[in-house]
Amino acid sequence: VHFVESGGGLVQPGGSLRISCAASGFTFRNYDMSWYRQAPGKERELVAAINNIGGIIKYRDSVKGRFTISRDNTKNTMYLQMNSLKPEDTAVYYCNWYNLLRAWGPGTQVTVSS
Repeated sequence: VHFVESGGGLVQPGGSLRISCAASGFTFRNYDMSWYRQAPGKERELVAAINNIGGIIKYRDSVKGRFTISRDNTKNTMYLQMNSLKPEDTAVYYCNWYNLLRAWGPGTQVTVSS
């Protein structure tokens, strides 16, 4: 099981970014998936989760209305569209299964700063 996150970068407050998660080593369409993030000095936290057919499981309260999780089972890829970004969204973002965590990928750095 492998996850490779990409698409992070530096963005100004109020800006947008879409990050991607390429998954391999398992039958992607059979698994619920999730996005986590970890800010410096803080624990990793769940941001959003999506079921195997694209239904939303949950969003973290602080990102509701700003972030949208989605997936393309034909491409074995999951996405996180992030709008109205805030400095407190700065973190390394990771993807993983939802209910049973596997080894983490490298993550992608998202920095929100002016």
